[in-house]
Amino acid sequence: MKAMVFEEIGGPLVYKEAPNPVPSPQEILVSIHAASVNPADYKVRSGFYPSSQNLQLPYILGRDFSGVVIELGTDVSDFSIGDQVFGVLDAGHEGTYAEIVSEKAEIIAKKPNFLTHPEAAALALTGLTAIVSLEDTAELKAGEKILIQGGAGGVGSYAVQLAKYRKAHVIVTASPNNHEYMEKLGADEVIDYNSVDFREKVSDCDIVYDTVGGDVHLHSYDVLKSGGRMVYVAPQPENFQLPRDDVKVLRPKVGRTRAHLERIIELAESSSVTAPAIELMPLSAASTAQEKIKSRHVRGKIVLEPQG
Repeated sequence: MKAMVFEEIGGPLVYKEAPNPVPSPQEILVSIHAASVNPADYKVRSGFYPSSQNLQLPYILGRDFSGVVIELGTDVSDFSIGDQVFGVLDAGHEGTYAEIVSEKAEIIAKKPNFLTHPEAAALALTGLTAIVSLEDTAELKAGEKILIQGGAGGVGSYAVQLAKYRKAHVIVTASPNNHEYMEKLGADEVIDYNSVDFREKVSDCDIVYDTVGGDVHLHSYDVLKSGGRMVYVAPQPENFQLPRDDVKVLRPKVGRTRAHLERIIELAESSSVTAPAIELMPLSAASTAQEKIKSRHVRGKIVLEPQG
C-alpha cells in the first residue's frame, strides 16, 4: 500500500510503499477513502509528546478515517466485506495516512449513506472529542453560558453546534474571516481574538471549553463564575498553577466507543450537528496539510484522500 511515513523524529513525511497491516482475529481491514488531519499529528512527528520517543520508525500517522471493509478477522461477526465504516483508531494506535488500516471491530461503526467518506472522517474524532467533553464531562445544560475558545477549528466547529443543540448560550473566539461561519453554526456571540481581549467582553460563564491552550487557558479562568467548569483538550501552560479554587477543572477522557460514533450519526441524521467545513487534499499532500494545521488558521477540517 501507499502511505505517508516519517523515518526520524522531526523528519519529513515521505510518500512511499509500506507493508499492508494484517488484522488480528478481533480486527477488520479497511480500505481508506478519507482520513482526517489533526493537530496531534504534527506534534507526534515533531517529538512534542514524550511517547514520540518510543515510536517504531518508520511511522504512519493518522487517527480517524472512513472507508470500506476489505478483510475480516476470524472472530469478527458484526461486519461484512464491502461495508462502509468510519471511526477513530484506538488510543496509542495510528496509521490512517495510508491506503489501508486495521482496527478492532468493536470500536468502529457502519457509515450511513447520508454521510460521504470525507464528512464521516471529518466528524469522527472531532465529534467524539466534543461529545465526550460537553455531554459526558461538562454535562452542559440548557440555558448555561459557554465560551468556546477556538470555535472555527474541527473540534470547535462541532462543539458550537452541539452546545447550541443543547440550548446553551454560545460565545466563541475566532478570527474575523470566520465570524460568519461561526454565526452560521449557531454562535450567539463571536469575539475577534486578534483585536479584543475576550475578558473585556465575557464574564460569569458556566463553562469554558478550551481547544487552544497556553495563555488562553490561563486567562480563561477570569471569565468563569464561581462554581464554573473549565473543560480543556489543549495543553495547559508550562508550570501551570490553578489560579482559582472555586471552579472545577475537567480534562475529558476521550475513549473510543461505537456508542459515541452512533451518537455522531444520530446528531448528523437530525441535522443537529453537521460536518465542519472540509478542505480535501490528496494523501501525498499530507506535509502541506500539517503545515496549514500548524498555522492554527484552518477552518473546520483538512481531509486526505488516499485515492486522490
